[in-house]
Amino acid sequence: MQISVQEAGLTIDKRLYDFINQQALPNTGIGADAFWQGFACIIDTLSPLNKALLSKRELLQQQIDAYHQKHTFWNKEQYRTFLEDIGYLHPEPQDVCIDTELVEPEIALTAAPQLVVPVSNARFALNAANARWGSLYDALYGTDVLSEDEGAEKTASYNPVRGFKVMAYVRQFLDKVLPLSNGSHIESTNYSIVDSQLLVTLNDTTQVTLADESQFVGYQGQAQNPSAILLKHNDLHIEILIDPHHVIGQADKAGVKDVVLESALTTIMDCEDSVAAVDAQDKVLVYQNWLGLMQGTLSEAFDKQGEMITRKLNADRIYTSKDAQRIMLKGRSMMFVRNVGHLMQNPAILDKHGEQVFEGIMDAVITSLCALHDLKGNSTVHNSSVQSINIVKPKMHGPEEVAFTEQLFCEVEALLNLPANTIKLGIMDEERRTSVNLKACIAQAKSRVVFINTGFLDRTGDEIHTSMHAGPVLPKAQIKSQPWITAYENRNVDIGLECGFSGKAQIGKGMWPMPDKMALMMEQKQSHPESGANTAWVPSPTAATLHAMHYHHVDVFAKQRQLMSRQKAALDDLLTPPLLLDSKLSKEDIQVELENNIQGILGYVVRWIDQGVGCSKVPDINHVGLMEDRATLRISSQHIANWLMHGICTEQQVRDTFVRMAQIVDSQNQHDIHYKPMVCDTHTLSENLAFQAAQALVFEGAKQPNGYTEPLLHAYRLKYKAQAN
Repeated sequence: MQISVQEAGLTIDKRLYDFINQQALPNTGIGADAFWQGFACIIDTLSPLNKALLSKRELLQQQIDAYHQKHTFWNKEQYRTFLEDIGYLHPEPQDVCIDTELVEPEIALTAAPQLVVPVSNARFALNAANARWGSLYDALYGTDVLSEDEGAEKTASYNPVRGFKVMAYVRQFLDKVLPLSNGSHIESTNYSIVDSQLLVTLNDTTQVTLADESQFVGYQGQAQNPSAILLKHNDLHIEILIDPHHVIGQADKAGVKDVVLESALTTIMDCEDSVAAVDAQDKVLVYQNWLGLMQGTLSEAFDKQGEMITRKLNADRIYTSKDAQRIMLKGRSMMFVRNVGHLMQNPAILDKHGEQVFEGIMDAVITSLCALHDLKGNSTVHNSSVQSINIVKPKMHGPEEVAFTEQLFCEVEALLNLPANTIKLGIMDEERRTSVNLKACIAQAKSRVVFINTGFLDRTGDEIHTSMHAGPVLPKAQIKSQPWITAYENRNVDIGLECGFSGKAQIGKGMWPMPDKMALMMEQKQSHPESGANTAWVPSPTAATLHAMHYHHVDVFAKQRQLMSRQKAALDDLLTPPLLLDSKLSKEDIQVELENNIQGILGYVVRWIDQGVGCSKVPDINHVGLMEDRATLRISSQHIANWLMHGICTEQQVRDTFVRMAQIVDSQNQHDIHYKPMVCDTHTLSENLAFQAAQALVFEGAKQPNGYTEPLLHAYRLKYKAQAN
């Protein structure tokens, strides 16, 4: 039994209490008594408001369900009027323009990739924080962007044939983004700095400069013999590293051993969808890692090919400018922290009534407290350059819930003695009620918003749940091509630009889900900067370096200026659910869709319940590794729940498919020493908690609040932990 502490009317798990008192509060200037009294006051004031907002969600859903049960034929004008009448659809405010001050330059001024990583995993968090700079040579050598034809295989030891292919590809990239006044980087035999100017010697011994000499920023080493040359394009830095004695530099006429790109300028340290945190033990780990990042003390030791490696936050990078001045550039990604949404409560703290505290309130207070160390300079490295705390808030439903978050952040600022609007807000545009009221949502937080982002998976999960009774939905692959998703993606950009985000805040796009399919990513993901988004999510530091090339190929801010004059995507399209209607599905089509969904559900849930892993690369039914988190689970479980409700499939068909897919998932994980098979001799399949949880997500999916997976996942994970103890 865990020990609790009574403080300010709260009952606090001693592990969390000790963490805050002994690790988070010291050197903040805030005393323990004042903190706990203030925290208790916030809980007492805001918990009833939080409950009321959740009740409003439930009421609206009941009214929408009743509407669809009564109206069997789709009429967009009638439906829109109905949503206005019940208060689901708000009048769009006029002349909304954000006036957020003290925004990080990485957020406002530069277009670049963004990482999202579970902060519960220290190694992943450190890798992501250090992914601001990435080797383009390594990213190309180790992925499928370049073919392995004609002897260019990825071998265990360095393959010079593949290495040469990488060098040629990178030189062509340099020619596009850093063109010379004459000739090509492919012909370069020497790089040097003479009279504050970068000179490039070519094969024929002629010396040329950059076509745009302002792109040369600085260097490391000696001017005549630099070890690194710092350049800039589209406000992103590029390093050419030179070492003629290095194994790769030896093979290069100019001694170039690598080209490094400024890559993930921002990273979201996630406490939400990619994390399995169900109690005080889990939450303390999340908060400890975030505190370590804010204090610059987080480190992780691990074995890499027989050698113990200790990873910590990178130092800043120092150069000499072309006019012999010292330049310092940040060595790390600027870190957001993503809190949980308004729904869940956590047993780590009980309020004065003995009820579990809302986890979103807890996250706001404690992650901000941890970030206070960065603002106060209690770290050898710095995250914020403008004295701000940047929090991404997911799963808000409409402007009332954004207003609640605004109030919550104001209360936290008062508790921590921070100036107004120190805490900046990232709005996840992933719930239908937020999408259709996005401008009104932005208006509620116009002095602190720094981010809006789309996400197909959660947004589609909520689309299905909201319109659950409207009819059966299309297969998932077809949903992606429906008018509503195009309207959703375009309106997010349109409204962001209309509200003055360009040059002030981020407009973001969603995750590339296949970390091993980088060639495909390079083909497809340039569409994100071309859409006017100045950031988009990638699944790894390697992917960030590759995706950074897209932001060199596209001037996003110029693209945004072009898009400002286009007609805004239609609201009626956004309100039209992706229904099957008159389309026909064969028995084979239905079964394939079920198998794909159920295999993905099981592959993710078994790790969540048994291992507490909230995000991982899970092989799909075709054995392609996909980055999965709760958003994937939400869309898949809601999709099957919808088909069950409308008779597209039967309960027995779904249960039989679960049994078959459990065997496949077990076989896919047979080499994972931490994996516990669902099908084994010690228990029947129906007794396995992970299998039970996966089935519950489907068969109870229609009645889960907004189709969220958290309530069931948390309940089954707590059961598993109780049994394990």
